Formats: sequence, structure tokens, C-alpha cells
Amino acid sequence: MIILGLTGSIGMGKTTTAQMFRDAGVPVYDADAAVHELYGPHGRAVGPVAAAFPGVIAADGAVDRSALRTALGTDPSAWRRLEEIVHPLVRERQAAFLEQARAVHAPVVVLDIPLLLEGGGEKMVDAVVVVSAPEAVQRARVLGRPGMTEAAFNAILAKQIPDPEKRARADFVINTGLGFDEARRQVRAVLDALEK
Repeated sequence: MIILGLTGSIGMGKTTTAQMFRDAGVPVYDADAAVHELYGPHGRAVGPVAAAFPGVIAADGAVDRSALRTALGTDPSAWRRLEEIVHPLVRERQAAFLEQARAVHAPVVVLDIPLLLEGGGEKMVDAVVVVSAPEAVQRARVLGRPGMTEAAFNAILAKQIPDPEKRARADFVINTGLGFDEARRQVRAVLDALEK
């Protein structure tokens, strides 16, 4: 089984590209979805996060992500504490996904992990696919999101490896700035290359 790591900076089209792999019949593990579930009402991360960061649980019993961001601020030790809680739970989900994919003999799987390269995750995959787009396209996509500000966008970018460096570290680059049909063609080209 070939394990592809799919990553890309904010606004590059990674979610759409992951769906294109799904549409091509490839099982996809979505790290963001796993975190959302862990943070949701009765999620396994809720108790430990509440203990570490009092006041971040919403009335419905879920982690209030906005309150959590405020509690974390720019304190690197707080971010590390959060990662120590969440990352093992996410890795557990990922291991179960891979086990299930092996059981059904999936030839290729995708691990959709936003901070794959930042977290050293390229060591656990066979190839890295970076989703990219021109900077102007990225900026327009992100700043068009409800509630997104220039300051918030810049803060997110500051935590991510710059796009040119990600592309340089990739085995495959999918440019989503050329439209859906072209991105789909590039996804198919990645899969064709792996078959060979």
C-alpha cells in the first residue's frame, strides 16, 4: 500500500483536492475532520483540553475553538501542551484508518494533513503531494472566507512553511490555480505515476 501525504498552505485548495482523490476511489484520512470530532460534544479531547485550558468549553460540551485560540495566544508552551493532548488521539485515528485500508487491500491511501511538513510527517509517508496556487489566488480565497481578516491570515501563514519551500520538498505538486478540470487531471497523473 502506498501512503501519500497531502498537504498545502491555507487557501491552496487542499480540501477540494482531497475530494478529487476520494472521487478517484482513494481512501482519504482527514486530520482536520478527526480534530473536529475530537473537539465536538463528548469528543475524547474535550475533557483533557478543559483541564489544561479552563473556560474553553461551549454550552454544548464541545471545545470552543475561538476561546481556545484566545487561551493559547502566542504562548509556545501552551501550544505544545495542546499538541501533547491532541496529537496522540489524532495519530490513533490515523493508525486505525491505515489498518482498515490494509485490511481491504487499498493500493493507495491519502493522509490529508495540513501541517504534514511542519510536524515531520513526511517520514511516515511514501510520497508527499503539495497543493499549491499562485499567491494572489490564495489570498483572494482566504480573505473571501467569512470572518477572515488580513491579520488572522498572516498569523496562520506565519505558522506554516512557505509555499515555495513546500513545493521544493514535494514529490508531486498539484496547482489548483488553473481550475477544477486541470486539478483533476493532475490528481489522475499522480495516481497514474504511482501505478507505474
